[in-house]
Amino acid sequence: MADYYAALGVGREAGDDEIKKAYRRLAMQFHPDKNGGSKEAEESFKVISEAWEVLRDPHKRATYDRYGEEGLQRSAGGGGWHHVDLSEALNIFMRDFAGFGEVFGQSGSGPKSGGDVKITVPLTLTEVATGVDKTLRLKLLDSCSACLGSGAEQGTKPSKCATCDGTGEVRRAQRSFFGQFVSVAPCSTCGGEGVSISIPCKTCRGEGRVRLDKTIDVRIPNGVASGQYMSLRGQGNVGPRGGPRGDILVLFNVDDDPRFEREGEHLYTEVLVSYPQLVLGAEIEVPSVVGKLVLKVPGGTQSGQLFTMRGKGLPRVNANGVGDLHVRVQQWTPSETSGDERKLLQQLAALRPTVVQPGHKGLWSKMKDALRA
Repeated sequence: MADYYAALGVGREAGDDEIKKAYRRLAMQFHPDKNGGSKEAEESFKVISEAWEVLRDPHKRATYDRYGEEGLQRSAGGGGWHHVDLSEALNIFMRDFAGFGEVFGQSGSGPKSGGDVKITVPLTLTEVATGVDKTLRLKLLDSCSACLGSGAEQGTKPSKCATCDGTGEVRRAQRSFFGQFVSVAPCSTCGGEGVSISIPCKTCRGEGRVRLDKTIDVRIPNGVASGQYMSLRGQGNVGPRGGPRGDILVLFNVDDDPRFEREGEHLYTEVLVSYPQLVLGAEIEVPSVVGKLVLKVPGGTQSGQLFTMRGKGLPRVNANGVGDLHVRVQQWTPSETSGDERKLLQQLAALRPTVVQPGHKGLWSKMKDALRA
């Protein structure tokens, strides 16, 4: 678990401005475009971006200060909070510090990137336990086959924009009391692409892309929860006129299973047993997300007792280990009895009359004591 304050190199008492300056300095230092695709720099960039995303928000910061990362997960409704990936980290940087392209020697010109596509995938609890391969069917913007993505009619080519001379940007110098400032803005004529199309393609109307039905095979990792998602980088919509593809965001929606209550990787279930099974002990069948399990109930077990079956829950997502299955046994009372059953029950009642032991506390008394504690 990362210490967000340590990641940004600030103390817990740091103010908003200090945190903002620390993030900006480190983001410029570890930005992927400045580090030649270094994996170490990429990981650092993700961590500091995540730290900034939490500490910039007063509510998230207060939750983190008091409860740590676990508190963030709970406040997001269980699985809704997650560590940011590189795509999100870059979006955070561009959202809060757009305009630093000049630092990286970038002009922002050229073909625009395609948009991201979101798709929700329903999953059963069994699929969560084992992982599953899914075939996604969706409509994507793909390169136009008539113009090969250029946007120009066959037999013609895009020409260099006359306004920006193909750079995709327009620079304006202004003088002030403090000196000369240079502002850079996308070219309004070509939209920052650096080219113009005199005869647009009739098939795509100059967009260089058309909407097509696509199927994509994806492996869903085990242990995922509703609200979490995975990114398929570079598989989303293609950008206009040869621009790079966006991403596909696969959102998970796990169906409720009436047999279980889920808490992270742990599962809770309840089984009914007869009075003789509680008194004498028995081996009972317990539901599992994959197949059946057998639980050995010892003699003298009380109704409502909780048993834990280690490692029989769900796998931890993107980590080693498996959660537990917690089984609560409850006594089953038949609504009707036969004559022989009633005779036996009457004999049992005579042998063991109901007696409340002195000092014995029932369930409600225990609950009241717990609430008063």
